[in-house]
Amino acid sequence: MKLIIGLGNPGTKYAKTRHNYGFLALDHIREFFKTFDDWTLDKRSDALISKGEMNGQQIILAKPQTFMNLSGSAVAWLVNFYKIENSDIWVIHDDFDLPVGMIRINHAASAAGHKGVKSIIEALGTRDFLRFRLGIHPIGRTFFTALFKKMTSIEKFVLKNFDKEELKVAREAIQKTGQAIETALKEGPEHAMNEFN
Repeated sequence: MKLIIGLGNPGTKYAKTRHNYGFLALDHIREFFKTFDDWTLDKRSDALISKGEMNGQQIILAKPQTFMNLSGSAVAWLVNFYKIENSDIWVIHDDFDLPVGMIRINHAASAAGHKGVKSIIEALGTRDFLRFRLGIHPIGRTFFTALFKKMTSIEKFVLKNFDKEELKVAREAIQKTGQAIETALKEGPEHAMNEFN
């Protein structure tokens, strides 16, 4: 059984923000593959979960509802309850270090400043899990000359909605992420890394 976690913040206020990229990716996977249950709130873990099947494997999709910085508590509960092996924990999240539209698949990498990933590492006591990193860093000078100077921090930037052009590119990356996950399930994570990184 695989546990695929998308990171984000709960509530409509954050639904289309850059920090909710992981949630958006999971929504696409659930809708595209049409083999998953409706989202239901698991009150024990405080996560929205959807169970289904991909490539003959049982999958749990999970969106922690604890807010980003506390994602680890929901993930740890699900991992312990369902007896998930480290190799079967896959996390999808936004990444400021990558340009918007780019995806990178990594294993056992550091949190690199991402507070949701840091929370998971601390809660599990390991970073031995697979990550699908989705870039949100705007391409070109616009970011540095306008957005960043006004917002003064990455924390404010990630909580803003994608603009129209970014959203188009982000949706393409989400589709690519779904393909990468399907490849990882069929042929293994290393094959997916070679093909999509």
